[in-house]
Amino acid sequence: MSFTEHLYRGYSNRKFDIDKRRTEDFIDRFFRFAFFLEYHRSYDLPQIEEKLNGFRREFVEILSSVVQGSEAVESDFFFNKFPEIYRQLEADAKFICDNDPAAQNMEEVMFSYPGFFAIAVYRFAHELFKNKVPLIPRIWTEFAHSKTGIDIHPGAEIGEHFFIDHGTGIVIGETTVIGKNVKLYQGVTLGALSVTKELANEKRHPTIDDHVVIYANATILGGKTVIGENSLIGGNVWITESVAPNSVVFHKGLVTVKNKISGNEPINFVI
Repeated sequence: MSFTEHLYRGYSNRKFDIDKRRTEDFIDRFFRFAFFLEYHRSYDLPQIEEKLNGFRREFVEILSSVVQGSEAVESDFFFNKFPEIYRQLEADAKFICDNDPAAQNMEEVMFSYPGFFAIAVYRFAHELFKNKVPLIPRIWTEFAHSKTGIDIHPGAEIGEHFFIDHGTGIVIGETTVIGKNVKLYQGVTLGALSVTKELANEKRHPTIDDHVVIYANATILGGKTVIGENSLIGGNVWITESVAPNSVVFHKGLVTVKNKISGNEPINFVI
């Protein structure tokens, strides 16, 4: 079989005729519209209503590319739920603003914080995931991943008042459960102990209870692992077992500080 024939078969066997770029562009534009980030402001109610209806119509077109016929999903399930999702996101933005000394105001959070963008796209995608919409939720969250370095599976369950600070390198797996008022810093992994396909329908990722702070580069693995409420997880720790509520977990290393001009110690290179 020639390579051309291989491509022909690939296109013939593709399940969905979806425009990936349009799907990504939709969520990017919808985010900017919903959080007042458009350069040309919408000043009156009829104009805002017209734009919102335009997003509704476009979403129906995108949705129809992955669900059709008897399996069709009404687009209203998303837009009817949108006010509740939006309320959650406003609470997230306020939580970020209230807890980050570097944040000047809510507008700065919405305009510039990659963590807020990743959380917003996740919350939009999660609603589709719960309604068993194929492909689109992953396209949206992987688009956010490509822009922010934050990888949140749309199947994860994340409570209100969620704060991602800096964010680069964060991974949150599909069956992760995160409670309310949780803060994550860069490089945190909430992952699985095993990645075999046979565990696809099992809870593979940890549960993080309310009011937990997890610092940079901590790794927490396993579906049975629970981080109890009000716990503080220090940077660079590796956790595969549950932690009781109100715990402080940290990695104890040895750091030596010397005056480099007080002696002539050799520098060892290991290649």
